[in-house]
Order: sequence, then structure tokens, then C-alpha cells
Amino acid sequence: MSEENTDWGKSVAGVVLRDGKVLLARHTYGAGKGRLIIPGGYMQNGESPEGALQREFLEETGVEVRAVGLLGVRFNMHDWYVVFLAEYVGGEARSDHDENSEVVWLDIEKALADADVPDLSKKLIKAAASGTSMPFTEFVHSEKYAPTSLYCTEFDGERSAK
Repeated sequence: MSEENTDWGKSVAGVVLRDGKVLLARHTYGAGKGRLIIPGGYMQNGESPEGALQREFLEETGVEVRAVGLLGVRFNMHDWYVVFLAEYVGGEARSDHDENSEVVWLDIEKALADADVPDLSKKLIKAAASGTSMPFTEFVHSEKYAPTSLYCTEFDGERSAK
């Protein structure tokens, strides 16, 4: 990813469960260095959150995913972080040998007990395993009907403020 195209205020991550296992990556830098975390990263300018999720997973883990639910959102005064429940689509888990040193499918119960897995990742894995995600609905932009405000809705093709 080119740094000049990175939106440092927006980041995404995902929890992917498959056959009783969760996909985790051993981070190589920052606060997560040496720890097994859920994969994710910063968005690129103009990129959708679900597009960033797909790109980050493919780049960092070799695994293709699709967002299917929303597990959590964290905000502060400078940025936001969205975590999706993601569905495995394909690919073989592998390290990118840059941002992570290994990518593993770890048994969910082992991940929840492992000291190398940070608390935030554990909370999100628990939420995913318990089925408590909010269903994800992809935004579809339409020039004709796209509202200009979060408070607009469409009725018979006419805009109406609520």
C-alpha cells in the first residue's frame, strides 16, 4: 500500500471463523508486535470499509474474505476502527513476511486462552463465535436516488427530509 494514498484516520479488521478455528496473524511492529491479532489495516483514500477489509486480508494473509456482519466500532477524537465478521471465500493462509511473521488458523478455544492473543482480539473472537454480529448491508450508490444527507429517505423517487 502506498503511504500517500493511506487514510490514517480510518481502519478496519475482521474475524474469520472456519471449522472451529479463527484466522490470526503474528504482528511484527507497534503495540501488537509478537502477538497474534485479527488481521486488518488502514483504508486507502476513496476505498470502502468492506473493500479495505478484502484488500488487507488478501495482502496480509493470502485469504479472500467477504464482510457479513459488524462486530464493533471504536472511535476517538482522531480516528475510527471498524471490525467485521468476515466469511472465508478462498485462499491459503500465509504470512506476508512484512506486517506479520506468521498467519495461522487457531482453534477458537485455544485463541481465547492464549496469552499471545490481546484482549480486544479475544473479545471480538467471542462476539463472532457467539453469533452476536449485526448483519452487514453493502451500500449501493445511485446517482438518481442517493440521499445527500443521513436524514433523507426516498419515496417514489422523490427526496424527503425526516
